[in-house]
Amino acid sequence: MSSDTTRGARARARIEVTAAIKDEARRQLAADGAAKLSLRAVARELGMVSSALYRYFPSRDDLLTALIIDAYDSLGQTAEAAHEEVVEADPAQRWIAVCEAVRGWALGHPHEYALIYGSPVPGYTAPETTVPAASRVGLLLIGILRDAHQGLGLAKPPLPADLRPEAERMTADLAPDLPPETVTALVAAWAQLYGLIGFELFGQFNRVVEDRTTFFRHAAARLAHGVGLVSPQQGRAAKSA
Repeated sequence: MSSDTTRGARARARIEVTAAIKDEARRQLAADGAAKLSLRAVARELGMVSSALYRYFPSRDDLLTALIIDAYDSLGQTAEAAHEEVVEADPAQRWIAVCEAVRGWALGHPHEYALIYGSPVPGYTAPETTVPAASRVGLLLIGILRDAHQGLGLAKPPLPADLRPEAERMTADLAPDLPPETVTALVAAWAQLYGLIGFELFGQFNRVVEDRTTFFRHAAARLAHGVGLVSPQQGRAAKSA
């Protein structure tokens, strides 16, 4: 057997073992929550000695980070795929499609959603390596607003004078080519989106909202309106005014 073949086999084996470790860790997340995740418990369930598992993930935090990045990437891929299906639609419809995709992913992956948007894990601080994956949905929404700004136009939400310095700072950090009014509304809408999903996922809508799909679609449309996305008819009227 050549050295290249041996290295390839080892690489495949490492990928398979890494996947098995993550799968077992996700099972434990679902059963006990992130705070109780234990490398020793994962190793025991997989029939591995702890020292062998540490060669893949040196600490619990390294395993948590890998799970968090995977969750953000899975969410981002789902949102991007949904957006691709409606990329020719008007920006408001694209916004709603992304919001609905995020909700759909959360309902299908409740424990992973809780890992990235639920209560912080005691003793864990997410490293910078999680940022690119965590940014995918936000960048998608910014892209929709950017397209609207360059095309149909955006209705600028009101911005109090005392908030303008902070709005301009956020704009410089997040989307310098968008109006501060828009970026401020976007940050609020982003928080409201995950708040809506969290309320549904964690039971706060029980005995309050029954038709949650219709309710969410309406709420997502209101968020689109709140960030200044307009219908094609409104956009043409604004440009001709």
